[in-house]
Amino acid sequence: MTKKNPIEGFSKLSKAAKIEWIIYNYFDNAEKSLNTLKSYWHSNADIQKLHDEFIENSLSNFYLPYGIAPNFLINNKLYCLPLAIEESSVVAASSKAANFWLNKGGFKSTVISTTKIGHIHFLWEGNSFDDLNKFFKSIKSKLLQSTERITQNMRLRGGGIKEFSIIDKTELEKNYYQIEVTFETCDSMGANFINTVLEEISKCFKNELFASNLTENNVNVIMCILSNYTPQCIVRSEVNCTIDELHVDKEINPAEFASKFKTAVRIAEVEPYRAVTHNKGIMNGVDAIAIATGNDFRAIEASVHAYASRNGKYSSLTHVDISDGNFKFWIEIPLSLGTVGGITSLHPMVKFSHELLGNPKASELMGIVAAAGLAQNFSALRSLVTSGIQKGHMKMHLLNILNQLEASEEEKLKIIEYFKDKVPTYYSTIEIFCKIRGIENLATLRINKK
Repeated sequence: MTKKNPIEGFSKLSKAAKIEWIIYNYFDNAEKSLNTLKSYWHSNADIQKLHDEFIENSLSNFYLPYGIAPNFLINNKLYCLPLAIEESSVVAASSKAANFWLNKGGFKSTVISTTKIGHIHFLWEGNSFDDLNKFFKSIKSKLLQSTERITQNMRLRGGGIKEFSIIDKTELEKNYYQIEVTFETCDSMGANFINTVLEEISKCFKNELFASNLTENNVNVIMCILSNYTPQCIVRSEVNCTIDELHVDKEINPAEFASKFKTAVRIAEVEPYRAVTHNKGIMNGVDAIAIATGNDFRAIEASVHAYASRNGKYSSLTHVDISDGNFKFWIEIPLSLGTVGGITSLHPMVKFSHELLGNPKASELMGIVAAAGLAQNFSALRSLVTSGIQKGHMKMHLLNILNQLEASEEEKLKIIEYFKDKVPTYYSTIEIFCKIRGIENLATLRINKK
């Protein structure tokens, strides 16, 4: 491998030239590394070209397993949920929760609001916010008019600008103000639309300000950008049944299960260390569908965790109520999703996912994703307060360990059978593998390989 040196104009190189430079500068075994990249190219050249054009400097594809969780009854409609994720137990946990609630009314999802927010962040050196606010109100109609060409199509679909106002933020930063604009973007996530509108409003605002008697005070627009924090774009999903219906494990009665389950959620409500792991499990389900449907899971994650901290301390996204012999479990979560735009009409598997779900509108998809998050959390808590999380997780992870050990198909079958009534661990798997292989330990295996 040669000495690594910086490179200029990498993005201008052909794909083949990029690969050649990477392989021969960063890998000892050039042929093996090249074969790895090529093995993940799509056999259909047109689809590979499409993938290459999604991002800059594309060399290959990075695959995630694409699984299905069937039997999700959401708002009396049956769905098979597409999940793109590498974590071994997520699809099984989702399916298990869906089956449990299938004959108990399923999941009930309600979209509470769909408002999204963007800001024009600017500095103004004037002393009277009242004067600035009066001026802003006097030109609001002009600001709105300046965006009519951009918002026309969105308005025809029932969306567009909802409201906008000017906000004094000088208690946070000297001379700092915002113009806050709220939007309805219908079935699109709306990032490009929102940012374009904000930039147009900013131009008009500056022009009007420079023509006013407030121009003696310097104005500096810092940036125009949507916020991925969407506390006004909220969906709720819930399940409920009588306590007597909570037959989840033969070793625990329904009343005890309900009590332990509620306490587990309460711990996540008051203890941030637990809440982070609790909510991460929720996001296993949320992110997996977001990826499968071509939505921005990074934006969703950022918004969700900010929302979980909205009261000054990070807390659970799910809650439980037990009263009058009934068990109710629910989630409220901010989800800014799109079913049009972005890669939804380009990526073949994204299109497949939307068709699988019946080509839902954005509001319907919000309800589906929230239900998936709730289901994932129910399954995790169910395991935690009964048999423990490792029993199910490690059984699903067993094949990963065996593949790492390069076990043969015959060895895999024997080891899976061995753990049929046992909880596998990494070390117990290695132990039985070595016994079946007839070797003393893994060091012996490595020596034999050499």
